[in-house]
Formats: sequence, C-alpha cells, structure tokens
Amino acid sequence: MNTIISDLIKNFTSQYVAKWQDVTGLPPSSSELYGVPSPCIVRTGDDVVYWEPQPFPLAEKSLSNVANGVDLQLQDDIHAFYTTQLAGDMCATFNDLSLDLVQVWSEEDFIRLQENLIGHLVTQKRLKLSPTLFIATLDSELEMISMCNLTGEIIVETFGSKQRRVIAENLASFIQQLKPVISSQG
Repeated sequence: MNTIISDLIKNFTSQYVAKWQDVTGLPPSSSELYGVPSPCIVRTGDDVVYWEPQPFPLAEKSLSNVANGVDLQLQDDIHAFYTTQLAGDMCATFNDLSLDLVQVWSEEDFIRLQENLIGHLVTQKRLKLSPTLFIATLDSELEMISMCNLTGEIIVETFGSKQRRVIAENLASFIQQLKPVISSQG
C-alpha cells in the first residue's frame, strides 16, 4: 500500500477532527450517517452521530474486487485512499471548490463503495470515456472530483460526458491542498 497517501489521509483527518474539537468541543458529527452502524461512532446525539476515524479492518487493503470486476489495473494511490481508515465523509475546500471527501464508513459501506466504483467504470466504458475513480462529491449532482486512472491526475468531471478539468497533478498534491471545513449540515 502507498504509505504516502495513507499518511496524507490520516494527517488531513487529524486536522479535520481537531478543527471540530476546537470549534465545537466535540468530534465530527453527521446527521446523514445517523442510524447507520459503524465502528467510528463514539456517541449519538439528537439525530446525529459523532465519529472518530478507525483503522481499516480488512486484511486485504485494496480495491482488487473493483479491478477484477472491470478487468482494469487501478492506479496504486486509489487503493490507499479508500483502505487506510474508516471515517465519515469530510467537508473540505480545495482552492475555490467546496467538496465532500468520500470515505468508507464500515465494512458494509466498503462493499457498497466497490459496487458504485464498478458501476461508474462500466458506465464510462459503455460511453467510451477514459476511466476515472471518484474521490469527492460537489454541490452539483452532475459533477464530481475523480482520479483519472490513466494519468493519476485529479479532475473535476461531469458525469457521463467528456467534460473534465485537471485540478491537481496527483492524489498526494490534492490531499495536501485540502482545508477542513465544518459543515453546517453535519
């Protein structure tokens, strides 16, 4: 596994948790994850869960099921991105973009994530688009931040189209430039 990406994800998560602690006195919270089991949950409030990151529980730390499912070798960095830890999605900014960094919440969520990545890659193949792997969502339901599987570049892409804009040369550069944000939605 790529330890650079793992270290960067852990560092960003630490910054994110620290920002929540500094501002609210509590760990990060999520209303969207309320009622969804996870080893990350440290307490439950009124319609919210408070969470802290946990080590990734599976011995195999890879997206090999995705790679095998679409017969494609994946960029090394994407494996570490999704298998370093369990955590809630984290709000952040990257330059002028507000985003939610996609994370794995539980072992069950890891299965769902892999299914979604396979579906995403199959759709791209059907539309004759180069393969990408999503890593963050944006306010627009049609746009997402993804890693280009051919180049490793981080892009903003419009789902189902060839519209793509490079925003970082690689995943490490992208993560290093993220700034944690406390979501008002929680």
